[in-house]
Parts: sequence; C-alpha cells; structure tokens
Amino acid sequence: MKIASYGWVAFVASTLWATAFAAGDEPVHATVLLKGGTLYDGTGGDPVVGDVAIAKGRIVAVGTFPLGSADLTLDCGGLVITPGFIDLHNHSDSQVVDPLTRGNVNFLMQGCTTVVTGNCGSGPVNAGEYHRKIDAAGAGTNVAHLLPQGSLRDAVMGTANRAPTPEELARMRELAEAAMRDGVWGMSTGLIYVPSSYADTGEITSIAKVVAAHGGIYASHIRGEGVNLLASVGEALKIGKDAGLPVHVSHFKASGRDAWGLIRQAVEQIEAARNQGQKVTADQYPYIASSTSLEATLIPTWARAGGQPELLKRLQNEETGKRIRGEMQRSLELADEGKRIVLARYAPKQAWVGKNLHEIAESEGVTPLDAALTITRSGGAAVVNFNMDEDDVRFAMRLPWVATASDGRAYIPNADRPHPRSYGTFSRKIGLYSIEEKTLPPAQAIRSASGLPADILGLPERGYLKAGFFADIAVFDPKSFRDEATFADPHRYSRGLRYVFVNGTPAVYQGQPTGALAGRALVKTARPSMP
Repeated sequence: MKIASYGWVAFVASTLWATAFAAGDEPVHATVLLKGGTLYDGTGGDPVVGDVAIAKGRIVAVGTFPLGSADLTLDCGGLVITPGFIDLHNHSDSQVVDPLTRGNVNFLMQGCTTVVTGNCGSGPVNAGEYHRKIDAAGAGTNVAHLLPQGSLRDAVMGTANRAPTPEELARMRELAEAAMRDGVWGMSTGLIYVPSSYADTGEITSIAKVVAAHGGIYASHIRGEGVNLLASVGEALKIGKDAGLPVHVSHFKASGRDAWGLIRQAVEQIEAARNQGQKVTADQYPYIASSTSLEATLIPTWARAGGQPELLKRLQNEETGKRIRGEMQRSLELADEGKRIVLARYAPKQAWVGKNLHEIAESEGVTPLDAALTITRSGGAAVVNFNMDEDDVRFAMRLPWVATASDGRAYIPNADRPHPRSYGTFSRKIGLYSIEEKTLPPAQAIRSASGLPADILGLPERGYLKAGFFADIAVFDPKSFRDEATFADPHRYSRGLRYVFVNGTPAVYQGQPTGALAGRALVKTARPSMP
C-alpha cells in the first residue's frame, strides 16, 4: 500500500483495488501505456495511483498489472486519468457531419469523447442515414443519437398547431419504430419549441411507448422551466410512467427570477418518483445563463405556429399583435428590461452581437420591446439569457443523479459570441466547482461526466476505466484544468488537458488536438417488435 498526495486530494492507493481491475496474471502488451496517473474510474469511488494499458482500441488493463511491453509509454505522474466524458445534451447534429466542424475540437479539449445529438426535439429523423454520414468520414468524438420528436412531428404534419389525425400519429409511430431499429438511444422533446410544443401529453406518450419497447429513454426539454417548473416536471414523470421508460430532464434549472429556489421543490418531486421505483435523472451545465433563440425566449409558442411568415402576419394584426407585444413586454420586465438578454448571433447587424437588448435600445433611441421586434422581423437572433441563480446551480450539481452536459455545439472561432458552455462545461464543473471551490468531490464531478451519463443512456463498454471497455480516456492536470471561455470571449479552449483518446486513438496529444477523426456513430441494438 502506498500513499499519494497532490495537494487537492489525498488518498490511499490500494493495491488490492488496483489488481482487481487488471487483465489477469499474464503480461500485458500495450500499444499505449498511461503510467502512474491518479485513476478515477467513473464509479464515484476513491481514486488510486496506477496505470492504464491500451491496445486495439480498448483498455486491456487498469491499475497494477504485469507489463510485457508498451509501444508508447506516457508519464502521467501528477495527472488525473479518467474515462472520456460523455456529453448527454449536445446540439452538433449538423456540425458533426460538416467538414469544417466534424472534428468537434472544442469538446475534445474539455475531455469529451462522446456527444449525444438529437436533443430538444430537433435533429435528423432518419437515423440510419445520419449514422452513415458520421461513419463516412469519422468524427472527433463518438456520436450517439436520440430521435427528435419535434422534427418527427414536422416531418409528418409540419408546424401545424393541432392534434394529429389517427393516420398522422400512426405515421409518427412508424418513423419512431424505424429510428429505434436504426439504433437511436431514445427520444427527445423540446416543449418550448415549434412544433414540439404543440404535442400534448397523450401524443408524446403514444410515441414514447414505441421507444420504450426498444429500451430507449425519454429526454425532455420540459414544457416550462420557470414558474411552471413543477407542472412541467410532473408531465415528464407521467409520460415516463405511462409509457414505461426512463425519464431524463434536460438542462435542469429554475429559469427566471420569479422561479429561483423552485428547483428544490422539483428535486423533491423527482426524488419521490425515484423512491417509488421510477427511473428519473437530469443533466445540467454549470452556468447561470441559458441560450436559445430570441423568439423562444420572448415570443409565446402559439404565436410561432407556421413559422416566421405566420408570426409576422400575427404581429401585423391589430388584435394578435397587441397580445404578442404584451406577452413579450412581460418577459422583458422579468429580464430587467432586456439587460439580462445578450445577442449571441445576429447576421443583419454584427455590431449588436455581445450587447444586451437594453443597450441596443438605448443606442437606437427605442424601447427594448421595439429592439426585440426589429430583430424578430429581420429573421431573429440567438441570445444568451442570464436567468438563473448561482445557489440553484450549485444545489443541482451536487445531486448524484444529475449528469454534466453542455447544451452546446461544435464551433470553429468566428464573430459570433455563443454561450461559453460549448468550450468550457466539463473543465468548469470539474476544475472550478469541484477542484478549486470544492462544491462537490472530484470523484462525483468526474462520475457526473462519465459513468453516470453512460448508465443513463444505457451505453455499453464506455464511461468507465475498465479492462475490456473501449479506450475513451481523458488525462488532465488537476492544478490547471479550467475553462478559459467567457461570455465576452467564448471561443477559447479549456486549459490543462494533456491527452484524449477516442477508441484508442490519440485525439489530443500533449495538449494539442491531433486532427484524428476516430469517433464513430454509436448504434443501440434494437429489440425485435413494436407494441
């Protein structure tokens, strides 16, 4: 038994624990040997000092084991070795098949080796075709896909704000069956977005039953994250219970000053369901700001039916226009007259990017509502909305059933100012909140990014440092692993990351991305029949 201390954690490295994870008594032959690192295996258990051997794309030994040979030995003394991080909530659906961004470098530089797409009800419905596009040229990370209910509904009935006909519902269930057979891991909804929001509980449940028959999960951007948080969580729980599948609440939060603190009641609601045997989890990004479109932030869903042309007609109509402006004004008041809403992307006037609606209004001599209407009529914008309470964020991240997830997407630096979560989610949670501020133990923070999301998704042979598992691995310096991206300067890679392996291939080497595209589409094995 030996004792190791690196300042931020002191622990006993048990030889018994280490050898329990070795590949046996035969000498190990490794392509790559990660030597002498602090091993966090993804279970949330205490770390140990040991080695990790990689060969043929897999982990062949972990801990203490007899070594036959190693083609490449990397000294990891003083470094942390973890399973590669799994981003349960990612929006790189189009980026991961784009030659410019399929490398997913901003996620690799946080230690991510797998991202989950199809979130918030949006993304490719034809999963088989999507998987083939990913595998045709590879990707920087692995990609697991969810069936997006909003895009599914749009494919069958457009953006109509009505219930589906029996034939339309049957068609959606058929497409859901096809997606499950093509290997998606569940279904997502985005119930503040058009047309996902037009589906009622019964419609979603009917489709979710198809997903349940194939062992998938139900991941939801719930219908409301503000003062209606509890009712929205309740709807998600009902869908999961009635359809018979696990429920996952995406980017769990209480949004808006009038809802701050409500997350504690939502946790009680979820834990009551968990105590009754229901499978319920959530994910969270470690920031006090969210990000979506200006329209989804300020304009009610009923007004967005039919897309931009119909919205503009409703704004021109005396009666509906007055109603829309009234609801927008109430939303702006809750956002400190627009001071909390910052433009992240707006092509018609780049000078407005990085400014909040109140600043834009003052510079133009108009009200924040007028500024928001001008932006809407010009095609809309992406915004960052500072709408959360820091105490709520810290409270949620300590929950053992809350995973870490970015809600971001792949980027290459440009003039936009996106939410920094796309560059810093995992390094911020582990480096700042856990190691530096000690909001939660490092073992739990690492589990929230590795073993827990693998368990939530039902992803086999990933998420843990375990012999026989795929060699998705991150190595970082605990003293310097931090997010560098800020709201003012978001296109900055995290620091302190030393190595990342994706399916055994170096994706980051000595702190630099290699350009390797070793990621692949991860396909779930489907069950045989539809209910």
